Amino acid sequence: MDINASIIDQQLTGLLEKHSEWLPAGDANKQRSAAFVLLCMANCLDIPLEDAVELLTEGGNDAGVDGLHIGEVEDGEFLVTVFQAKYKINNLDGIANFPENGVQKAVNTVQVLFDPFRQVTLNEKLAPKVEEIRSLIRDAYIPKVRFVLCNNGVQWNDIAQGWIDELIKDFPDKVEFYHFNHDSIIRILQRTKAVDATIQLSGQLIVEDMNYMRVLLGRVAVQHIADLFEQHGDRLLQRNIRRYLGLHSNRVNSAIHETLCSDKADKFYFYNNGITVVCDKFDYNAFQKNDHKVQLKNMQIINGGQTCKTIHETLKSALPNMRGQSAYVMVRIYQLAEDNKDFVHDITYATNSQNPVDLRDLRSNDEIQKNLELGMKDLGYTYKRQREEGGFGSSVITSSIVAEATLAVWREKPHQAKFRRKEHFGKLYDEIFRELNAAQAILAVLIFRDVENERKRPSAETPPAFMPYASHYISMLVGRALLHDQGIDLKDVSHRNFPELFQRLQDNEKTYHARAVEKVIDALIVCYGDRDISLQQLSATFRRGDLLEMLGVERS
Repeated sequence: MDINASIIDQQLTGLLEKHSEWLPAGDANKQRSAAFVLLCMANCLDIPLEDAVELLTEGGNDAGVDGLHIGEVEDGEFLVTVFQAKYKINNLDGIANFPENGVQKAVNTVQVLFDPFRQVTLNEKLAPKVEEIRSLIRDAYIPKVRFVLCNNGVQWNDIAQGWIDELIKDFPDKVEFYHFNHDSIIRILQRTKAVDATIQLSGQLIVEDMNYMRVLLGRVAVQHIADLFEQHGDRLLQRNIRRYLGLHSNRVNSAIHETLCSDKADKFYFYNNGITVVCDKFDYNAFQKNDHKVQLKNMQIINGGQTCKTIHETLKSALPNMRGQSAYVMVRIYQLAEDNKDFVHDITYATNSQNPVDLRDLRSNDEIQKNLELGMKDLGYTYKRQREEGGFGSSVITSSIVAEATLAVWREKPHQAKFRRKEHFGKLYDEIFRELNAAQAILAVLIFRDVENERKRPSAETPPAFMPYASHYISMLVGRALLHDQGIDLKDVSHRNFPELFQRLQDNEKTYHARAVEKVIDALIVCYGDRDISLQQLSATFRRGDLLEMLGVERS
């Protein structure tokens, strides 16, 4: 029995015992397989398990897709991560290949799902997601596909790899396949282990001591960076806000790869911004003049993680005569006191702020977030300011859901709430959180949760076709109705009238929701008349905000 496979199987047992309601109905074996998909997606995408539930698509007519994640549009492109899992229930030796028929189905799926003109019958969970993808494609956005094949065994065989290689030839730079298994999950779960390492510098270094902190600047061969990642992997990136499996790659990473593979590799040092490392302590032989070996205790890369991973992948697959092996990159090493966590956050923010993808952690220590935490505590709720703070339950509220719900409900920008999540803690941060108090934030979240619960478990036997795309719009209308019935404006919502507003929302939840759905239906009729609207059209309509004017929202 493989130890890692056994550990993951034990985790699946715990997941089935605690959250069987998350999984599709069926026999015990099917539920365990679904739980494995859930665990893979949560760890692969670095999202909470309850968020991964939303990505499950398995069932009849699933085209071999067990889970699907659609990334946001960036530089005219968007990333789609597709999961297919094969879990052997009664075999935990961890040596079985991912089956050939699974790979063949995945290859066929790529060729069908991303062609907006191909007709395909899909289940009710998968169809809206696929039509959302096709809607983006019709609007000239370009998909990049990551197909993650998961099992509790080893990778597929050479025959299956041949099918993948043929597909990639037809769609170069657009499709990638990854293997993800029990060992992958264990590596991620173990990533908190401290990394002590030695970095080999080339040439001279610069060291400064200031305010009980030290900084070192030097030059490192990219081959040495690749060797470090080969040895330590993603444990080097625990505090990096763009960490984990590279599932958010972009054109910058492509440029790094191209430079390392070109005759300009010797100029890589000048093209790249370098790597920023923090550690508890660094030391070196001060008696020599150059080419130092620097010993680091508990090192973490807080900026340049994608540079490192791209270097590693590029050199790992390098041709013998590739010049990138002789390239160099700049490294900055900060020695900080162990209790200086806030300063680490400040450095991370300063060195990563050009990309607002994961700024939630970096905003967590500002005054607004701390005040929301205090205010919610007084109202009986727990506010999670950082992504990696755990906790479940109806009284636990994360900063990410506050941002999404507030932008939809109170700022009346439902399309941005759903489709511009990357900017919630970047460009849109001030607009979302400015003058937001705890009572307003909690009410927005409660409204959004109620609407989402109705979407996931509809009370109507045949809910309208637009429901998978409309939650943020319906939430906006429910919030508007709540304030109207209370006879107040948003600025009047506070801890003093929160209990009354909470009770009014509870008493009128179903009425508010039904009225909001009717308003959306009326708006769609104004927009399209009485003709049938395809899922692709619905997806585009809600994504672009076409209905806002019909719903009484002034576009800014």
